[in-house]
Amino acid sequence: MRVSKTMMTALGLMLVAATLYRVIPGRPYGFAPQWAIALFSGALFVNRKGLAFLFPVVSMLISDCIYQILFSLHLSDIPGFYSGQWINYLLFSSVTLVGFLIKSGKPYSILGASLAGPTLFFLLSNTSVWLGGGGYQHGPTFMGWIQTMADGIPFYQNSLLSTAVFTSILFGAHYLLSADQMVAQRSK
Repeated sequence: MRVSKTMMTALGLMLVAATLYRVIPGRPYGFAPQWAIALFSGALFVNRKGLAFLFPVVSMLISDCIYQILFSLHLSDIPGFYSGQWINYLLFSSVTLVGFLIKSGKPYSILGASLAGPTLFFLLSNTSVWLGGGGYQHGPTFMGWIQTMADGIPFYQNSLLSTAVFTSILFGAHYLLSADQMVAQRSK
């Protein structure tokens, strides 16, 4: 994928919108554009890996700061920062890694990544919760791991749905912008 000035502007606007979207009250947990941003950034910046990780992480960090401010002002029950949060950021990077595998212009590749990214995060994050003492009734047993996975299913469903929605928007917009730029270049 080619990155143009128009695309960089669009990415900047996307970052702002995604950051603000993530702190909307009443939004279902796990339903956020950061999943799609991570995949899109991985696909777009496959040759500049530092940038690929920058967009989704900065978006999450800014929205976590907003959450923390709202929490401190007693306007939200959700704290922005919590112990072990760095693990979430690290695991979220796995979604960007999946984006590196997307084949440019291949819808099935995008669809596969849209399923694989949130699934990988679901498995890794819930396993890390279990290893850290989750699986509340059963402790560090296989049944505890199963319970931890089951507890995460509502978040997983929302992450799959939001990834499908926002990935369609991002990759569709990129396709349209790229096609528009090619037409403009041919008319010169």
